[in-house]
Amino acid sequence: MSGFTKRQLLGAPLAAALSSALAPASASARQGVARIAGGRFDSSVASLNNYEVPSWFADAKFGIWAHWGPQAVPGQGDWYARFMYVPGHPHYDHHLKAYGHPSEKGYKDIIPLWMAERFDPDALMTKYKAAGAKYFVSMGVHHDNFDLWRSRHHRWNAAEMGPKRDIVGAWQAAAKRQGLRFGVSEHLGASYTWWHPSHLYDQFWPMLGRSYDGSDARFADLYHDNRGEPFINTPESWYTKNPAFHRHWFDRISDLIDSYQPDLLYSDGGLPFGETGRSLLAHFYNSSIARTDKLEAVYNCKQTGSGEFHRNAVVQDVERGVLKGIQDRPWQTDTSNADWFFSENFPHKSTATVIGLLADIVSKNGNLLLNVTLYPDGSLPPESDQLLVELAAWMKVNAAAIHGTRPWKIHGEGPTETQDGMFREDVAYTAQDIRFTTGGGALYAITLGEPRGRVSIASLAAGNPHDQRRIRRVTLLGNPAQLHFQQDSAALTVTLPDRLPSRLASALRIDFA
Repeated sequence: MSGFTKRQLLGAPLAAALSSALAPASASARQGVARIAGGRFDSSVASLNNYEVPSWFADAKFGIWAHWGPQAVPGQGDWYARFMYVPGHPHYDHHLKAYGHPSEKGYKDIIPLWMAERFDPDALMTKYKAAGAKYFVSMGVHHDNFDLWRSRHHRWNAAEMGPKRDIVGAWQAAAKRQGLRFGVSEHLGASYTWWHPSHLYDQFWPMLGRSYDGSDARFADLYHDNRGEPFINTPESWYTKNPAFHRHWFDRISDLIDSYQPDLLYSDGGLPFGETGRSLLAHFYNSSIARTDKLEAVYNCKQTGSGEFHRNAVVQDVERGVLKGIQDRPWQTDTSNADWFFSENFPHKSTATVIGLLADIVSKNGNLLLNVTLYPDGSLPPESDQLLVELAAWMKVNAAAIHGTRPWKIHGEGPTETQDGMFREDVAYTAQDIRFTTGGGALYAITLGEPRGRVSIASLAAGNPHDQRRIRRVTLLGNPAQLHFQQDSAALTVTLPDRLPSRLASALRIDFA
């Protein structure tokens, strides 16, 4: 993921030539063949455009993500593994002071420090379910090229190093026990160019010219053998053009799919690597059908200019942002309650902010996938724990306005303008900002702040163009008593009780004659 980093990228001189060596190459890489499960889909765009989003995802509305791994250890936040090799960056300065110079103590030396000694996936999953999550997503592999499962194609994995535990498998088992859908995220596609700084050298005295440990051939399978294809701030540089790596990516991510049979797969970018990426997607979809007799798989990727994006073949993901207005297809926002990996200094979102974001997204036919930050040891920071507790209390009252709902004629009203697209989530909603959902024959009007006294809804004024039915009854979720309301040419005005059934935001249920 990006955190504060994707706009602050290191440019570097191009080397003379692109090295395509990748060791060791798997059997399928040597043969140049992608293994695709037989079935309805193939690697053509025309075939993949026949995809239909499964109902479970459209109903779920809220998922929780563990964007977690060795990069949590230093407590400095996202993209640590990359920027610890960039002199002048705070991650480099921290690494020098805490661990030593990256020519000797590099990222390979951080990995053994990630022990996950307090990781209790069942206890965490119980909290996630109580907080309203209907699906859970485990980090599979970040840009750091470290697999969190028992990988068949890569020695740098959590079952063999660090915690010496199959993290993805542990998450999957816990999610199944709680009845949650299970997903995995892959950020491997961008890893080849992302790791480029590890192959450079220090630019300051007294270590001027000292090569970093990424230049050591013994660790080429962690840092890649890339000296000629740097990552710069353009979509074109996000994914390498090296075909050997494309095939290696297919082997590892298809292993992840086949071993854990996830309901959801997330790629951090567009669909990678052309034909190879489309082959993986066809394999994912066909495997789901073979396993369940229907298509239950969801693939998330971004419309960023990197890789491919075929709107009808995938579920669009928007990082740290939202879309404007109601979308005709389900979509997803991914964001975090703080930085993507644990940071000692990064601010945390309030529960009110998360609820406002959730309601806005759901009113537009979207889902919210929320990373809840974990300490390196696998336990919850106090801010993450408080968020889950407060979400659980809110969902206990208001879940009917979220789960299983669909958009109304319009998504909402109110004074606060929302922006469209990625990295535009910082919006301060008020109680006058209303979002609408429908379900069970009722209309729900969710205030994006804590209301007082009365709620006025202009979109439900008498004679409004959205719904001409007579309003029969208005209640608050969590309070069965009928509320006094008045509908005139200006608004529907509802008088609230002195004591509200939930804090932070309230959901009115409006029943029609």
